[in-house]
Amino acid sequence: MQFKKIVRYVKIVAILSLLWSVALEQDKPDTVSNIQGIEIETSVDKAEVYIGDLVNYTVTVIYDSIVELLPPPLGANLGSFDVKDYETDIVTKLPDGRLKSQSHFVLSTFTTGEYIIPPVPMAFQFPDGNRKILLSESVPITVNSLLLNDSDSADIRPLKAQFEFERSYTKIYILGAVILLIIVALAYYFWSKSRRRREVEQLDLRPAWEIAFEKLAKLEQKKYADEGQFKEYYLELTEILRSYFGRMFAANVSDMTTDEFFDKYESIGMPDDLRENLREFFNHADLVKFARFNPESERCQSDFTYTHDIIERLRKDFQLKAEMEARIQGQTTYAASSRITKGGGA
Repeated sequence: MQFKKIVRYVKIVAILSLLWSVALEQDKPDTVSNIQGIEIETSVDKAEVYIGDLVNYTVTVIYDSIVELLPPPLGANLGSFDVKDYETDIVTKLPDGRLKSQSHFVLSTFTTGEYIIPPVPMAFQFPDGNRKILLSESVPITVNSLLLNDSDSADIRPLKAQFEFERSYTKIYILGAVILLIIVALAYYFWSKSRRRREVEQLDLRPAWEIAFEKLAKLEQKKYADEGQFKEYYLELTEILRSYFGRMFAANVSDMTTDEFFDKYESIGMPDDLRENLREFFNHADLVKFARFNPESERCQSDFTYTHDIIERLRKDFQLKAEMEARIQGQTTYAASSRITKGGGA
C-alpha cells in the first residue's frame, strides 16, 4: 500500500514537472532548491479530515519587488482534490519593500487514504531575463472514513469459496482485437470530422464577428449551464473567443495554451488594456475545464456577456481603423489628382 502511494506521488511530481517545463520551454528556466530573497510557504488548516470535509489550502510567496512572479497554470497541481472555491494572486507590499502573493483554495475529496498535495512549481523572472523555478513543500493530508470503529460497521457474512474458471486467452485476444479496431475507427472518424470542420471554417468568407456571434447564439441555445455541464460550456465559450482572435489577428490562437497566448500577446497585436481581464477569464475557464470547479450560474452568464462585449469591441476597432485608412487613401488620391490637373493646365 505504501509503495503504491509513493509511485502515485512520483507520477504526480513527474507530470507537474513536464507540464511546467513545456510551458516555459522557450526560456529554458533552471529548477533550483532555493533562491536568495524568495520564500514559498504552503499550509492547510487541517491535516486530518473526514470524507467530504473542506480543506483550506494556502500558497504564500514572498519575493523582491525587482523579481517578477510568473504564476503556474491553475488547477493543474492539486492532486486528487476537487476545487470548490479559490482566490488567487492576492499581492501586498511588506514593510521591508518585498512583495507577498497569496493564493487560497478550498479543496475536498470523497475517497479515504493518505494524500499528498504535490509541490507547486513557481517561476520567477529576474531583471537580466533569466527564469528560475522553485518548488514549494508538499503537504500531507489524511482522509478518514466516517466509520472509524469496527462496532459501527454492519455484520458481514463469510465469503463463499471462490469458483475457479478454466483460463482461455482466445476470447481475450479476440475481444482485444475488436476493441482496438473500434478505437482506430473512432479515432479516424473524429479526425476526419475535425478536418472537415476546419475546411468549412477556412472557406467561410463572412467577417469574423458574424461567425463568432452565430456560434455564441448556438451556445446559448444549448443550455449547458442550466444543466450543470460547466466543462462543456467553457470549452465552447473559450474556443469561440480563441477562434475569433485567430481570424482577427491572423494568428493560430486556438492551438496555444493560456501561457503561450499571453507570452505572445503583444506580437499578436491584441489591445493592451484587455490583457488583465482576459488573463483572469482564461484562468477561471481553465479551472472549470481541468480542475472540475463548478462556478455559479451568474458567473457563467457574466462570462458569456464578457465574451460578447470583447467581440463587439474588436469589431468596432477594426471597422474604425478601416474607415480611417479609406479616408486617408481617398485624400491621398484626391491630392494626387489635383497635382496632375494643375500640371496639365500649366
